[in-house]
Amino acid sequence: MQTMIDPVSLQLPQTVEPRNPGQDFDADWLRSLQANTSAIERRAKTLPGRRSVKKDHQAAWLLKAIACIDLTTLSGDDTVGRVGRLCAKARQPVRADLLEQLGMTGLTTGAVCVYHDMIPAAVIALQGTNIPVAAVSTGFPAGLSPLHLRIEEIRESVKAGAEEIDIVISRRHALT
Repeated sequence: MQTMIDPVSLQLPQTVEPRNPGQDFDADWLRSLQANTSAIERRAKTLPGRRSVKKDHQAAWLLKAIACIDLTTLSGDDTVGRVGRLCAKARQPVRADLLEQLGMTGLTTGAVCVYHDMIPAAVIALQGTNIPVAAVSTGFPAGLSPLHLRIEEIRESVKAGAEEIDIVISRRHALT
């Protein structure tokens, strides 16, 4: 499917960055970071008064935001039908007539995120698209399951067809 980009969108960055290969965790580097709390607070106070994007540029940035969104369903009572409807929305997040008026075609969301057991349903529903299936793994939502189980859950999700894994970390590791 060929994507047509309107002239306003051409003003947005058009480069595709190479995939991040990741790096080894370096706790010393993390501990060495410092932040100027008063400067951060001053800067944060100015944000509500800043100008927003207007007119043609606003539409372009809103479309860009849609392309970056992961549509997610993490309900304990998810069904294949519900996941299928979510995937249909990911395939066409904006009405076709509106996209046509904006000179755009082929807009999709960034991914569809589901629990592990719904990965096969999402993979089937997104077949023929470039929309990746993401899965929450590693003991979602608390991230408190044993490490070996979290690692195995990631392996199983990838084996089931997930291309992205949303990893949960324990809050105690992030808040200390």
